[in-house]
Amino acid sequence: MSAPLLEVEDLRVEFRTRRGAAMVLNGVDFHIDPGETLCVVGESGCGKSMTALALLRLIPSPPGRINSGQVRFQGEDLVQASEARMREVRGNRISMIFQEPMTSLNPVFTIGDQIGESLRLHAGLDAKAAHQGSIEMLRQVGIPAPERRVDEYPHQMSGGMRQRVMIAMALACRPDILIADEPTTALDVTVQAQIFDLLRALQHDKGTAILLITHDMGAVAEMADRVMVMYAGRVIEQGTAEQVLRQPGHPYTQGLIECLPELGSSQQAERPELIEIAGVVPSIWELGSGCAFRERCPHAMERCAREVPPMIGVGGNGHTAACWLLAEPERNVA
Repeated sequence: MSAPLLEVEDLRVEFRTRRGAAMVLNGVDFHIDPGETLCVVGESGCGKSMTALALLRLIPSPPGRINSGQVRFQGEDLVQASEARMREVRGNRISMIFQEPMTSLNPVFTIGDQIGESLRLHAGLDAKAAHQGSIEMLRQVGIPAPERRVDEYPHQMSGGMRQRVMIAMALACRPDILIADEPTTALDVTVQAQIFDLLRALQHDKGTAILLITHDMGAVAEMADRVMVMYAGRVIEQGTAEQVLRQPGHPYTQGLIECLPELGSSQQAERPELIEIAGVVPSIWELGSGCAFRERCPHAMERCAREVPPMIGVGGNGHTAACWLLAEPERNVA
């Protein structure tokens, strides 16, 4: 077994507001191995994007800050790294695709200028070589006529093509880790499939590890080697994709899976309507003590209101979930 490429241990992020300090990430632990895809799933507001921003030290400060924890990239703790060192890491060793390509791309610079900036900064290329490198990256991500497109502006491209440009920018310096934050948001299903195919192909060619942030369990089934489920700023389940999707250990994970339409399934006639998880993710000011999911959980018991459950094994082989039901086998989650 090779050493993990990235190890995150007890990561805590807080935001200071007029109401006081709010912990938006509370003890996040996970790792990414070389060349694998880790999918981070959960509803909006659960801490997925905040985790990605914390890895790259991009949390706006003030009001936010990393309160404690470690982010070890190839053994180096990025939490303690200088800002100059982080500029070397961002876009070079660890790259990120943001949610909205239209707002992430600068509207007044050409596509070639924006891809070439990374090549000039991190690879030390001159303007001509960076321009040629930009054309090659556009060709690699499947954009037609890259020699012409490289001199166009973001508004001249479709949403799917802008997303491909973002991928080209992120991969220009052959990063060790690619963070993809909802990379197919607002794209139609055909373009979504093309983007996922592209990520898999580029991962195979370059050996890049992918941290894929999504709320789409269908994308998880298609892309993930391992899955991390988050809720209210905490990790509540981790395991391989097969473990988590076939034998979810946490009621929240089970609810996410049951929300999926089973098209073509023999069970479809028995489930004419989609199942939903009642309620909403609680505000960080309303978490209180105990399990954050307890108010929405059909299996909640008295202990859930008193104590935060630790990660407990679900059938072995590294599959864990934070639920007291796993400490009481006689109570069946299903």
